[in-house]
Amino acid sequence: MDITQSSPAPARVTAAPPGPPDLSTAPTTSPVPTIPLAPTTSPAPTIPLAPTTSPAPTNPPVPTTSPVPTTSPVPRRRPARDLLTLLRPGQWVKNLVVVPLALLDTRPLNPAGFAHIAWAVLGFTLASGLVYVVNDLADRARDRLHPVKRHRPLASGRVGTGAAVTLICLLVLSLLGWAAAGAPWQWWPTALYLLVSLAYTQGLKHVPLVDAFIVATGFVLRLAQGSLAVGQPVSEWLALCVFSLCLMLALGKRRHEMTAAGRAHRPALRGYTLAFLDHLVVLVAVLTAVSYVLYVRDDAVFATGAQLVTLLSAPFAVFGLARYLQVLLVEDGGGNPVHALFRDRTMLVNSGLWALLVAVALFLSHRSA
Repeated sequence: MDITQSSPAPARVTAAPPGPPDLSTAPTTSPVPTIPLAPTTSPAPTIPLAPTTSPAPTNPPVPTTSPVPTTSPVPRRRPARDLLTLLRPGQWVKNLVVVPLALLDTRPLNPAGFAHIAWAVLGFTLASGLVYVVNDLADRARDRLHPVKRHRPLASGRVGTGAAVTLICLLVLSLLGWAAAGAPWQWWPTALYLLVSLAYTQGLKHVPLVDAFIVATGFVLRLAQGSLAVGQPVSEWLALCVFSLCLMLALGKRRHEMTAAGRAHRPALRGYTLAFLDHLVVLVAVLTAVSYVLYVRDDAVFATGAQLVTLLSAPFAVFGLARYLQVLLVEDGGGNPVHALFRDRTMLVNSGLWALLVAVALFLSHRSA
C-alpha cells in the first residue's frame, strides 16, 4: 500500500475574525425606539389644566352676591316726628285762615275776641288732627298705591297701628277737655264736623261728588265755630264764598290725583272724568267770585269809605282764582291746595295786596266807629 496514497488529513477549521455588526439586521423589538413615547404618557402636559380646575374662579364675585342692592332700605323711624306728621301740621293753616274770618264782622275788635278765636282754632286743630289719623289708619293699604301718599307714616310702616290708636285716644281726651273749658254748647260746630268726617272716613268718601261736598262743608263749620266764639251771626254770602272756594280746591285736588296716580287708589274717582272736573272747577270758581262781591257789598260790616276800599279788593280776589286755575289746568299742579295757595310766589304777592286792602278797610271802619 502506497503510503503516499493514504487518506488526506482532516481539514483545519479556523474561526474568522468577527467583523463589524450589520445594523440592518438589528432587532426591531429593541426598547430603544419606545423612548420618544415616554413624553406622551408623562403627566407633565396636564399641568396647564390646573388653573381651569382651581376652585378660585368658582366663587361668585362679592358685589353680585351682596344683599345691599337687592333689598329695599328700611324706613328710618323717628317716633316723635312721625306722630306729629300724622297730625299734618302743614294743614293747620286752614284753621288759622278760615276760623278768624269771623273777625271781619266784629266791631269793635278787642283782646277777648282774639282769645275766643284762638280757642276755636285750637279746637278745630285737635278735631282735624283726629280725623287725619283715623283716615290714614283706614286708608293705609290704599295709600301705598299712591306715589306721594305711600310715604305717610302709617302707609310706609314708620308708625304702627298701636301707636296710632294711642294717639287717637289722646286726641279724644284733649277734645273733651277743650269742650269743657269753653262756653256751653259753643262746641257744636266742632262736634258736627267730627260726626260728618267720621261718616266720610267710613264710606262717604267713596261716593263721587259727596266726598268733595263734605270736605267743603267742614270749612263752613270752621267759620261757624269762629262766629260763635266772637258772638256774631254767620253771614250767608261769606259762608257761600267759603264753601264754594273750598269745593273748588277739593275738586282740583281730585283732578290732580287722576292725572298723577289714576283712579286705583281712590274709588270715588271712578265717578269723575277730567272734562267733568274741569267744568265743575270753573263753575265753582265763578260762584266764589260772585258770592265774595255780594258779601262785600251787602253783609260786610264796613264804613262807607272802607266799603269802597274793600270793593277794590275784588279784582285781586278774582286774580287769585284765575291763578289757581292756571296752576291746576295749565301747570298740572294743585295736588296740595295749601302749597298752591301759600307757596306760589304769584299767589303770595296777590294775596298780600288783597290782605293789605282788607286791613286798610278794617282800620278805617273801626276808626269811624
